[in-house]
Amino acid sequence: MSATTRQRKKSVLRRFIIPVAASAVLAYFAYHAVNGEFGMAGRERIEHQVAALEAELRVLTDEREHIATRVSLLRPESLDPDMVDERARANLNVVHVNELAILRPAAR
Repeated sequence: MSATTRQRKKSVLRRFIIPVAASAVLAYFAYHAVNGEFGMAGRERIEHQVAALEAELRVLTDEREHIATRVSLLRPESLDPDMVDERARANLNVVHVNELAILRPAAR
């Protein structure tokens, strides 16, 4: 008995498997490059967040500098009498006899 080999006819679809798979992978990455979280559309959103956070940082930095200035006026080396008087009146709720007290909500 002789060994026979069986040959199959190559399918036309078999030639398209690799190009179709490569095109699908390319389409996936192209879609996410445009619409993904870090794609072109996401970049604008991130830049907007960065601008908002930088503005908030500027406000907080200014507020911190203001508070640091007021604290420096209460240091024992450079005690400001007006600041001591203001803090004592605020904490003790006292006024002089000839003064008029105008109550305002605390500014933040």
